[in-house]
Amino acid sequence: MKKSYEIVISGFGGQGVLSMGKILAYSGLMGGKEVSWMPSYGPEQRGGTANVTVIISEEGISSPILNEYDVAIVLNQPSMDKFLPMVKKGGIVLYDSNGVSHVPERDDINVFRVDAVDESVKMDNTKVFNIIVLGGLLKVAPMVDINNIEAGLKKSLPERHHKLIPLNLDALKRGMEIVVQERVAK
Repeated sequence: MKKSYEIVISGFGGQGVLSMGKILAYSGLMGGKEVSWMPSYGPEQRGGTANVTVIISEEGISSPILNEYDVAIVLNQPSMDKFLPMVKKGGIVLYDSNGVSHVPERDDINVFRVDAVDESVKMDNTKVFNIIVLGGLLKVAPMVDINNIEAGLKKSLPERHHKLIPLNLDALKRGMEIVVQERVAK
């Protein structure tokens, strides 16, 4: 595993962007990592744009503010347009095909697709969309131990939703199974 991952997760409000970042951050904490979680969203949380920067590191984190990312998870075209230029050479872009119409053309990054919207419909619960995406991420960049995801879910979800943790863990596994690499960095 790399010593540090600098990640941006971006999409529309209501897609679980901030929750995905929080679950990832808590999972890193449960694994003894240094973590930063910095959300950013407009006044209209549902339907407006939202993004979160997460840093997971083996060492201390000097600043949560980043201009470049190792990983960009993009869930809509405006997010792809904004964050694609900020992905480091050799970095990772992970996207859901339902929200992105123009696939990145850069040949210096690794591009992965996860059809999370379609898969969440097959699972009869569109609320697990973001967890399917998270599973795809952890398959291609195993930055946290999968065993810590359950602890991260318990910490970040309200107790009334803890009954949904088994469904979320199934969604995580499904995301790991369906992620597809579309381009390898040259």
